Amino acid sequence: MSGFAIWRGLLPLTLALAPMAAAPTPAHAQERVGGRTVYDAAFFTQFAPTSALQVVQRVPGFRLEDTDQDVRGFGQAAGNVVINGARPSAKSDSLETILAQIPAARVLRVEVGPGDGFGAEFAGRPQVLNLVLTADSGLAGTTELRLRRPYVGRVRADGKASALLKRGQSSFRIAADYNNDELTDFGPDILTSLPDGTLLERRDKHNGNDDPEGNVSLGWSHEDGEDRRANLNLRYAQGRFRLWQSNHVQPANGTVRDDRLEQDFRYRQFELGGDITRPLGDGSVKLILLATRTSRDREELVLNGVGDLLMGGMSQLQNTNDAESVVRLVWSRPSANGWSIEAGGEAVLNRLDSEVELSGILADGGTYPIPLPLANAVVREIRLEPFVNLGRQLAPGLRADFGLTFERSRLTVSGDADAERTLSYLKPRASLDWRSGRWLLQARAERTVAQLNFGDFISLAEFSNERVNGGNADLVPQRAWEFLATAERPFLGSGVIRAELGINFVQQVQDRVPMEDGLDAPGNLGSGRMKIARLNMDAPLTSLGIPGGRATMRLSIVDTNVRDPYTLRNRHFTNYTLWVLDVGFRQDLGRFAWGFDTWSNSGSTQYRRTEEDRNYRGNPYVEAFAEYRPDSRTILTLRAENLLDVNFYRERTFFSPDRSSTDPVMREHRKRQEHITPSLTLKRTFG
Repeated sequence: MSGFAIWRGLLPLTLALAPMAAAPTPAHAQERVGGRTVYDAAFFTQFAPTSALQVVQRVPGFRLEDTDQDVRGFGQAAGNVVINGARPSAKSDSLETILAQIPAARVLRVEVGPGDGFGAEFAGRPQVLNLVLTADSGLAGTTELRLRRPYVGRVRADGKASALLKRGQSSFRIAADYNNDELTDFGPDILTSLPDGTLLERRDKHNGNDDPEGNVSLGWSHEDGEDRRANLNLRYAQGRFRLWQSNHVQPANGTVRDDRLEQDFRYRQFELGGDITRPLGDGSVKLILLATRTSRDREELVLNGVGDLLMGGMSQLQNTNDAESVVRLVWSRPSANGWSIEAGGEAVLNRLDSEVELSGILADGGTYPIPLPLANAVVREIRLEPFVNLGRQLAPGLRADFGLTFERSRLTVSGDADAERTLSYLKPRASLDWRSGRWLLQARAERTVAQLNFGDFISLAEFSNERVNGGNADLVPQRAWEFLATAERPFLGSGVIRAELGINFVQQVQDRVPMEDGLDAPGNLGSGRMKIARLNMDAPLTSLGIPGGRATMRLSIVDTNVRDPYTLRNRHFTNYTLWVLDVGFRQDLGRFAWGFDTWSNSGSTQYRRTEEDRNYRGNPYVEAFAEYRPDSRTILTLRAENLLDVNFYRERTFFSPDRSSTDPVMREHRKRQEHITPSLTLKRTFG
């Protein structure tokens, strides 16, 4: 069944719910102010939140979109939350992390509205949330301790703590976060020949990994009146991921062997950022400075053996260093019965240094080098982005916003390959917001340009998949004309129902392409198309006889289409999921609360030179929880992950000599089991 067939099947449900959406709305803790919906802190007391993150998670119809730390620059990495009307100047800290560090008692109110009212980074977004904090002085903070027990392994403890001190016009923040994850999974890989289905090989694998990660951050803020603010942020993080895999290999014809795979990935990151805002003319000017430095080391080893006898293997070492420096300057003037104006620019300097050493291991333990195309490279980019945004209230309830960004970047690659080019793009944008009664409608059109992933320039072996990823120094950004219409209205009182329909016309689709060296690599296909349909519902259930109950549902369908370079037939984009369905329920009963969340999706497929690689899992994936709140500052949560004990699958279908041959010759089917993982979390606030 196609994604849009699913969407059409839900239309009767939507129509059936429309009369309830149109029912009279009783008085609630939210109100409409201009183009925004406002929730006072009293609205959230029913959920007894301990942090601002829990406040944001309880806003009806709002879904947190975190910052994209992998996007270069500052403007394009924005999430959909601002604090006191301004975006945090930190980039490496996620919004979830920042919000979890703010005690719920410091939240005065929450405002939700279209992104055009919050700055250039949010222009065109249907929803942005503004978290308004109180002016209370003194010390406040949050603490959290979690105990988690994987199916196979010992109990793991991790936690986080933060403190916020406000004295006069200045605030000081310190936070520490330690994640101590461990995951164990196991299951078989079954290789069969096609079309006869004859068994070729069975591999029984057991994977154990250890993934500790910690960070410490410091922050200072100073508020000296309207448009007189300054912020400074410092963050250090490091982590280490280790994998141990045992692999019992049983060929249908051949010697049984025991292989071993080990991975050791380490990273360290330092970030310093800040901003300052001052009045200038009829508006204000804001300067943002950001510097991030990251180093990564990857060591991988695979050994093939029969009993205690070494048969051979491979090793790979990779060292990368990333450096990013950002300067962003913005001048803005709010609307005064006329045009609101925002103009500025961003300059970004990025550099990636990468070295890869791939070696073969002989039976006697000796090694020999294996050459890789584009194993060692230095990638540099200088990007400039001037922009201007204009907005105007055309009539009561009707607003128009327009924007234009000019992107110019100079990209150079040196090392095992040399490439140099300058790219220039105009990115216009327009949106129209109309509020009529209880309906909020938005239409948006814009041209977007995707960023290149510097890692796509580098060749790297995948030991766990027995394949090599080629690098491509000639990759260019994907461009698209995007059109999206959004309709939203209250639902069952304080609930929200929102629908989105859109279509994107994509040029230079970033996918996978064949290379002259026989590998495939990230590259550009021709033109493609993306159809989008989303439905979000957030419904309070008290009026339906479930006191304190609330249900949520999100259905997203993204149907992509591009011409495949091998089969010359249309297919989906690589790694895109056709449909996602999330359903949740929560009931708050005084000191107690319980609920569950479910996630279902169609899985995704990579289309490579010689294989189609599909990843999927059993549906639905379920988490359930129960909370106890002994007092207003403390929450004790018992949670069970993967409650239905679903399995994870991977199916690789191989073709020879490549996918231009439509008849597959071999299939590899993987099954992994993780089982149920329980955890116990204690959260407490102070101040």
